[in-house]
Amino acid sequence: MAVKIRLKRRGRKKLAIFDVVIADGRSPRDGRFIEKIGTYNPNTDPASINLEEDKALKWLMDGAIPTDTVRAMLSYRGVMYRKHLQVGVNKGAITQEEADKKFEDWKKEKEAAIQAKTDRLADEKDKKKKERLAAEKKVSDERAEALLQKKAEAEKALAEEVKEVEEDPEGVAEMTEEVEDQAPATEEAPAQESKEEAPAEEVKEEEPAEEVKEEAPAEDAKEETPAEDAKEETPAEEAKEEAPAKEEESASEEVAEDKGTPAKTAEAPAEEAKEGSEEEKKED
Repeated sequence: MAVKIRLKRRGRKKLAIFDVVIADGRSPRDGRFIEKIGTYNPNTDPASINLEEDKALKWLMDGAIPTDTVRAMLSYRGVMYRKHLQVGVNKGAITQEEADKKFEDWKKEKEAAIQAKTDRLADEKDKKKKERLAAEKKVSDERAEALLQKKAEAEKALAEEVKEVEEDPEGVAEMTEEVEDQAPATEEAPAQESKEEAPAEEVKEEEPAEEVKEEAPAEDAKEETPAEDAKEETPAEEAKEEAPAKEEESASEEVAEDKGTPAKTAEAPAEEAKEGSEEEKKED
């Protein structure tokens, strides 16, 4: 059975951390394992490695095979160098005290290099922060300077205007008069428009009244037409009544000529008819 020293993934997406485990080579990456000997976090700079070095050395001496990533980690922490020295001690090439002394010297150098790298990264971070703050300060200073310059130009222009006013008060008076003349003209224009609009509205309002007035006489005319017809009819009736009267008179005259005396009797009905027609005229 091949035993491997490898990584077991855990953590969330894009921020994974790993456990360093001793597991059977046939089990899956995140499956069963024999023993956990450390952790590895690649999200920091430099990467954080926590290992139980004695257990790792024991498993290496027993024949456990590390994966490439784990081998680099063990070499970084000096476990592989300790194994090399321990093999020399087992062969009798060096003593244990010499092996321990060599490892301690290497470990000090390695820790110094790691500390130097950490300090360098911290200095670079501080330097970048200072540069960013300096750039922001420069931009803010430029903006403040531009505002001051703009304010100075405005004050200078105002001073020049005041100087011109003091030197030429008559010209300023003329300008103010022109402005005052223009202001009433602009005010009068809307007033005239309003006046023009007002009569137009009055005309619109008066048109229906005139129509009503025109309609009223028309109605009166309609009402008066029957009376006029009645008046016109009365002479026609009188004419009709007069026509029989005339016929009667002519008839009576003929009879009188024939008989002599009966003419007077015929005139009486004619006179009565005339009197009746006169009475009807008076009644109308």
